[in-house]
Parts: sequence; structure tokens; C-alpha cells
Amino acid sequence: MSASGHSRVAPPPRPSALPEEAADRPLTGYAHDYAQGHATGRHRHDRAQLLYATQGVMRIETDAAAFIVPPGRALWVPARLPHGVTMQGTVAMRALFLRADAAASRPAATTVMAVSPLLRELILAACAEPAEWDPAGRAPHVAALILDEIARAPPLPWLGLPVLRDARLRRLAAALEADPGSDLTLERWAERCGASPRTLTRLFRRETGMSFGRWRQALRLAEAAALLAQGVPPARAAAAVGYASAPAFGAAFRAALGVTPGALAGG
Repeated sequence: MSASGHSRVAPPPRPSALPEEAADRPLTGYAHDYAQGHATGRHRHDRAQLLYATQGVMRIETDAAAFIVPPGRALWVPARLPHGVTMQGTVAMRALFLRADAAASRPAATTVMAVSPLLRELILAACAEPAEWDPAGRAPHVAALILDEIARAPPLPWLGLPVLRDARLRRLAAALEADPGSDLTLERWAERCGASPRTLTRLFRRETGMSFGRWRQALRLAEAAALLAQGVPPARAAAAVGYASAPAFGAAFRAALGVTPGALAGG
């Protein structure tokens, strides 16, 4: 997960409207498969989106935060919010576009949420409908149920991290993104970043609202979720992100994401 941030010079372009986005319907489904490493570039849409994939991991960045979205999870993206998506593994995106009236009571901010088995099947059903679906057919019922399920979906804040602005924090974040299993203490990181432990503590609180320890745990669990979704066994994923104890990893993962590591393994 890239939480280190980078400068933004100009607002991103808005791509030509897709048929699914231009349709005169409250909700439409969008289905597309992407290759490993594909990056959309920075862009925005006039309609809100629910970004979901049945396979692969999406890494999504906004100006404010970076998110990891494995299968079984989705990201709510408000209308006209600049963002970019990078695919980790082959990604089978099955997303939704919501017209302003349909999105009015949905989350106001970018939010990672759990996708229930029912919501998953409803998303697939919406994606099977044409953009201009028949108002007298099943699609209006599917759309109504989707909106109800989105409203009920629990948020998962552990899969998103604030973008860091301070250069010292960005160096620390980049190093931990490359090696989330590093067990260096805050004092050692302070030496590497050219700041005192007290300064780093203050900066983490100011920029993330979290302590360094809590921020690092969030990063580790998000990276572990990405590994599990790509088929890495839970024990190996735990070790890769710095957990020496598999039971401790399982307990932390379950508390943060609401499922066991084994339930997410393999997508």
C-alpha cells in the first residue's frame, strides 16, 4: 500500500463517459478484466462508484488515503473524487456506477466495506444487465436490494491508510511498504529518518490520528490481506508482515477485518 504520497500538480482528467456511467438509470454494473500491473492513472467520474473485484487485489489511491481492496471487500468512491487504481494479480472488476439520487444516502467519504454473499451476487446480477436495463424487468429490484445492502455493509477502516505528507514519514512508510515485516523500533526509524522519536510520534498523531504502532499494524494487516487474496498461506503471510505467532496474527486479523485469514486466502 502506498501511503507515502506524492505531489499533485493538476487535477486528473475525467475519462469519456462509459455507457454504464451515462445511462439514465439509478445504478448500472460495469464488468472488465485487467492484467497484472495495469494502472488506470489518475481520473475521476461524475457518478459514485462501488469498486469490487471477484479476483485479484486493487490498490487505490486518492489525495487523502491509500487503500488495499481484496476480493470480498469493496471501495465506495464518491462522485468526482480523483483516484487511481493499480491491479495486483489478474483483476476481475465487477463494479457499480450510481446516479446522484441513488448515491445520496450512501457514505460521504471513501470507505472500504465488507461485501456480503448476497451483495456479491447482486453485483454480478447488475453486471449481467445492459446499461439501459428494462425498468419493467428484474433490474429495478436488484438495484433496490443493492442500495439496501450497501447501507448495511460494515466499514473496514484497517484497509485504508492516510497519505503521509511529511518527507520523513514518507521515507519511513516507503521502507515499511517494501518490508512490512521489519521489526525496527521507532527509535531506530527515527535515526534513519533524521528525526527524534518524539518528533515522529507527534507527526504520526498529527497526520494519521494514530500512534506509530497502530499505523504499522494497519499497514501490516492490509498487506497481509493482499497476500492472502493471492493465495499465500496464512502462516507465510503472517511471517511476511512481521507476526511471529500465527494465533496472534489470526486474532488481530479477525478483529480488524471480521474474518479469519483462512477465509480470505485465495480470494
